Amino acid sequence: MSAPLERVVLIGRDIELRIVSLIVRCREVANEVLLFDTGSNDETVELANEVDCKVVHHDGEITPQLLAKALMSLETYDGLTLFLPISSQWKLSDLPLSVNRAREGWDIHHLYRGAPTDEEGQGVLLSSTDLGHLVLSPRGAEHLLSLPEDATTEDISEDIRARFVKSDVPIHLPQRQSLATASRFAQLFYWMLESKHPLLLFGIPGVVLFVLGYRLSGDLASMFTELNSTSIGVSLITIAMTLIGLFAMMVALILYIMGKQVARIQNQYNWPKGS
Repeated sequence: MSAPLERVVLIGRDIELRIVSLIVRCREVANEVLLFDTGSNDETVELANEVDCKVVHHDGEITPQLLAKALMSLETYDGLTLFLPISSQWKLSDLPLSVNRAREGWDIHHLYRGAPTDEEGQGVLLSSTDLGHLVLSPRGAEHLLSLPEDATTEDISEDIRARFVKSDVPIHLPQRQSLATASRFAQLFYWMLESKHPLLLFGIPGVVLFVLGYRLSGDLASMFTELNSTSIGVSLITIAMTLIGLFAMMVALILYIMGKQVARIQNQYNWPKGS
């Protein structure tokens, strides 16, 4: 069942180059965005304040219990809350995956990396997990707050909709790749088709044909020592290739100049460009 996301809590330090874009992007998926600053020495806090993002100074460890305590200490903690630790490995493209998990309606959804089990091997120590993301509902936050520091995943009540996912390898979602981004040549070809630029549509083929015709014409005298149908045919093809290339370059220049003149007249008399 899909549930609305009330707030996103960004956790990090010294992220002044990313903080504004992160806040703007998170506001598109949540009603409120907070920053848990863990001791920034740059302008992260100042930039967050400039875009009206509430900043909370978090000096403790980043564990599910302490994050639940910090959430409960806020003025309002209703609705679902998504905690996102921002590191150098975290990418903005990872945000939709965490948001989708948050909207599934879990009381606790904990994505973590590399955590040992307790001495009896019955669960994962919550305080030792490396946080990937944490989704908490008010009910889930209250339950985490009631657990001891050495609690494991086995101590979570069955009445709580909880899920713990271990992911040591970053999740890479398949990205759609268009022809325009397949290669540099594809980008150039796509731009030629979209812009219909005369210097490209006629100029490049003209230059290629002219250069090939010119290079071939220099070898005709040494290639054929007698006049026959083959030599005449090759000569005519070479001459035609050279002339077509030269004609294509002239057409490209003429169309380019005419296009500039038409655009200048349209701007001068305020004509609509589509006419």
